[in-house]
Amino acid sequence: MQTEWILWRRLDTPGHDACRLVQRRSGWRLEGSAVFQHATGAPACLAYRIDCDTAWRTHSAAVRGWVGARRLDLRISRTAEDRWLLGGEAVADWRGCACLDLGFTPATNLAQLRRAALQVGEAVDVPVAWLDVPDGTAEVLAQRYERRGIRQYWYEAPRFDYAALLEVSPAGFVTSYPGLWEAETATTMQRG
Repeated sequence: MQTEWILWRRLDTPGHDACRLVQRRSGWRLEGSAVFQHATGAPACLAYRIDCDTAWRTHSAAVRGWVGARRLDLRISRTAEDRWLLGGEAVADWRGCACLDLGFTPATNLAQLRRAALQVGEAVDVPVAWLDVPDGTAEVLAQRYERRGIRQYWYEAPRFDYAALLEVSPAGFVTSYPGLWEAETATTMQRG
């Protein structure tokens, strides 16, 4: 078993995100905390956990914390029948999505990249269950990844009119997310 971790600095607003990837018998867990200045000017502090199976499909997630005076405690799950639940309520638009993308952290790109398992020169369109936690927006986000090198992916998110060359660590964490995030440190630790 091993644990990978990373510390990002946010580039578009003051903030940081610390995350670790833990291998488990049932798959993988991403867990971390992001602190940043929200678009409203209020500070935000959000702790997250995403559990994936061995094929990197999200099966559950949780986000807790606050944005300004507003407290958040969200539970997300995907059933065996491929139904997504947000706080116990079905999110019909997310049907068919394998991965959850939390809009406030670059951590969730890791599961999408690992699930796609692209070779250099290959590309894939990846619709994801996108949750903008501070704003409460839940929708399908169309994304495209094209592997350009061992640690480089061309990334497009048309909804945001965003396209950039992402750099990733050997573990798959995005280390350079132009204009948004930049890794400060990344490490691997082996466990017994």
